[in-house]
Amino acid sequence: MEFTKYQHIERLGTPETNFILMGTCYIFPKIDGTNSQIWYDGRICCGSRNRSLVDGEDNHGFREWVNQNESVFLPFFTENPLLILYGEWLVPHTLKTYRPDAWRKFYVFDVSNEGGLLPYDEYQPMLEKFGIDYIPPLAITENPTVESITGMLERNVYLIEDGKGSGEGVVIKNYDYQNQYGRQTWAKIVKNEFKEKHWSNDPTKVKAPDQIEEKIAGKYITEALVEKEYAKIAAEGWSSKMIPRLLNTIFYCLIKEESWNFVKEHKNPVIDFKNLNQWVIRKIKEIKPELF
Repeated sequence: MEFTKYQHIERLGTPETNFILMGTCYIFPKIDGTNSQIWYDGRICCGSRNRSLVDGEDNHGFREWVNQNESVFLPFFTENPLLILYGEWLVPHTLKTYRPDAWRKFYVFDVSNEGGLLPYDEYQPMLEKFGIDYIPPLAITENPTVESITGMLERNVYLIEDGKGSGEGVVIKNYDYQNQYGRQTWAKIVKNEFKEKHWSNDPTKVKAPDQIEEKIAGKYITEALVEKEYAKIAAEGWSSKMIPRLLNTIFYCLIKEESWNFVKEHKNPVIDFKNLNQWVIRKIKEIKPELF
C-alpha cells in the first residue's frame, strides 16, 4: 500500500461545504498538532501530511515514536491490513494549553478503507479493541445550524488543561454528504474566526431549530407524488441518466402546485429556494433510495 495524502478540510461556509449541515452531523474537537498517518505495507509505515517518512526523515519525532510503538499497531494491522489511520501527532504548535500527559501521542480522527473514509461508529470499536487513541465527537446532531455549532467551540476542552480555556475549533462530518463536486468533504470552524459565543446546556446532543424548507419538503414531498412522477418518466424507459429529470420535475410540481399552500400555512415565510431544493432531493432519496 502506498502513501495516500489526507483530504483538505474546508472552512464551513465555502462552496465546497454547501448543505453539509443537512442530515446527521458528528462534531469533533479539532486539535492543534501535526497531521500524520500510519498504514501497513508488509511493515508498519508512517507519514506526515505530504510525504511518507523513510529512513533519515521524521515529523517532529513521529517516526521514532511509531517505531517504538509498533507493538501497539501491529495487531491492528494484522487484522485490518488495508486500512489507513489518519490522525494528529500532538506536538507543540500554536496552542500550548494541552495537558502534560497529552503531548507526543497520536490521536486518530479518520480511518480510510481503500480510498473511502469509514464512519465513526464503524471505526471506533475497531480502535477501542486494540487500545489505539482516537478523538471522540463532542456532539451528534440532526440538521444543526452554524449558531448551534459555534456554541460548541467553548465546550471543546478535549485534552486541554483545567482552567486553560478551550481548543482550536471543531470539525463537522456528515458521512452521508457529498458536495456539489461529488467529493466527500468535511468542514471546520476555527475558534479565532468567531467572536460571538453561543452556549448549549446539553453536552452530547444539540437540538437545532426546525428549518422552514425542511418542514415544506417533509409535508409536500410525499411517496405518492414521487411514485407518480417516477412512473411517468419510467414509462419511457428508465435509466440513471433520468435522475436529474425526476428531481427537477418533482421540485417543479412542488412550486407550481403547492407554493400558495405553504406560503399561507407559514404566514408569508422567508424561503431559501436553493435550500428548499436540497431538502426536496433529500426527501426523494429517502423515498426512492434504490435509484441512487
